[in-house]
Amino acid sequence: MARPSGIGHVRLTVTDVHRSKAFYSRLLGADALRTDFSHLWGDPAVRDDPHRVYGGCSFTVGRQVLGLRPVAPAGDRFDPDRVGLDHLALSVGSRAELEAAAERLAADGVEHGEVVDLPDFRVTILSVQDPDGINLELSAPLEP
Repeated sequence: MARPSGIGHVRLTVTDVHRSKAFYSRLLGADALRTDFSHLWGDPAVRDDPHRVYGGCSFTVGRQVLGLRPVAPAGDRFDPDRVGLDHLALSVGSRAELEAAAERLAADGVEHGEVVDLPDFRVTILSVQDPDGINLELSAPLEP
């Protein structure tokens, strides 16, 4: 049996792919690497086509890929208490990067938590919710 060596990609279900793409572009400081919104103009088959990223978009995050798939009904909201995802943590290099991210999010009018040290886990985190309420953490190694 194969032994996984890491997480290859994560895909999040979103309600409004344009809004989510803009949010994640700002959060990650990067443009989407692959986008196919043709389903929005009358090609529903794209939602089942992996070669067309299921009608969504993808971002490179280090060596992993974060995808957005727009199949949730309008008005649906993320619930960390249901089966599935609780939150997604994205790694950054330092506390200074977390503080810069907090400033950038505040400048963009995005509500977020404080930069918090979690010594028992040897990390520092910054929490934020995406436009659909998906819980995200930016996480850096705890500095001595």
